[in-house]
Amino acid sequence: MNENPAGIPASAPADTPAGIPASAPAGSPADTPTGSPAGIPAGRPGGPPVGPRIDRVETFAVELPTHRSFGVAGGSVAVAGKPSVRVLVRVGADGAYGWGEATPIPAWTYETAESIVTTIDRYLAPAIIGTPAWNLDAVDAAFDRAVNRGFTIGAPLAKSAVDVALHDLLGRAAGVPLGVLWGQRRMSRIELGWIVSGQSPAEVGDSVAEGTSEGYRAFKVKIGLHDEATDAAVVAAVREHAPDAPLWVDANQAYTVPVALRMARRLDALGVTAFEQPLPANDIAGLRRLRDLSAVPVALDESLRHPSDLATFVRLGAVDVAIAKVQRSGGLTLSRRLCSLAEDCGVELMGSGLTESDLGLAASLHLFAAYGITTPVDLNGRQFIGSPYAGETVRVENGTAWVPEGPGLGVEVDESVVRELAVDVLEQRA
Repeated sequence: MNENPAGIPASAPADTPAGIPASAPAGSPADTPTGSPAGIPAGRPGGPPVGPRIDRVETFAVELPTHRSFGVAGGSVAVAGKPSVRVLVRVGADGAYGWGEATPIPAWTYETAESIVTTIDRYLAPAIIGTPAWNLDAVDAAFDRAVNRGFTIGAPLAKSAVDVALHDLLGRAAGVPLGVLWGQRRMSRIELGWIVSGQSPAEVGDSVAEGTSEGYRAFKVKIGLHDEATDAAVVAAVREHAPDAPLWVDANQAYTVPVALRMARRLDALGVTAFEQPLPANDIAGLRRLRDLSAVPVALDESLRHPSDLATFVRLGAVDVAIAKVQRSGGLTLSRRLCSLAEDCGVELMGSGLTESDLGLAASLHLFAAYGITTPVDLNGRQFIGSPYAGETVRVENGTAWVPEGPGLGVEVDESVVRELAVDVLEQRA
């Protein structure tokens, strides 16, 4: 467990990110918005709301049980029998609290368990201590000052964990789930897809049968793990064993334009509904060409870190489908902006996650329900890892997840179990 060890006591009235003392007069940049969220007390009459200020940020790197092995084009994500590390974050504000989660997957992006913990403890936490917990806009700006966005966004997984924890805190303080807090929830349940990853064509039948026995009716295939012909054979084998199921694929940036075009023709013949991230994230010219020529809609994931990335692809006519993914976009604040932009531009939304445990699963469900994503989504945490810290939590039955009704994220965290599962990822290892 780590607690903002940057020389700032957790309860100290530290300066806000803009350098404005916690007791700054009304009209300070951190306090200028008016209208206090439900459950958050306002400031003096006629002045801006204040409410609880962030006074504590704690990180816990926990080892969770791994049920099955899982890989993507960039490498291994989970190994059966070997603990999977997730970084849980607890944010406190005048006695209120909330939880968030980050998934370190170096095979998918550059953030590791070590970097997430140190980024939060030494940069993000000190930047937001003293900020009103409701002021998510100020928190987002403070994050960008603490860790610069760079090309699109900096340290999104670390930022997401804190942002989600603040959303959970606000919902708990108001006594309502996130959809009610936002005034936006169009669905009460979300269909999940079963993930087929790493198997040979001959082994695919067992994976499809397992997913079917669990009640799943849709399948997503990770490709780019084999040569081109074997990738195509794996997808064909899934279609053979699930002839009527919704089916989409994810290459995780593994292909070149020529290979992707050949693969798209094969996928179209198999009734695949979406071709997710076939090219490197920054190959904008290639993705535009592929979008023009592909027989299968091209869905962008890794290319869309920040909402401004989606704006670029829309202006260039280089996107069919935008993948909503909470951690990739730095949390719920920016993810909602991205989803709203997609809707306003007429870009279809699909949903995905980062093999999260139940905290991250709940955050994604609230987001996807708010924007009415009706296609099956890739929230595969329950397929691969456990969440022993969770009491009352997300209900998943027969391949369907119900959006939690409890306050905030709707996941009750047993902090004593979190502390038992916590490990020091920064200790020196031989």
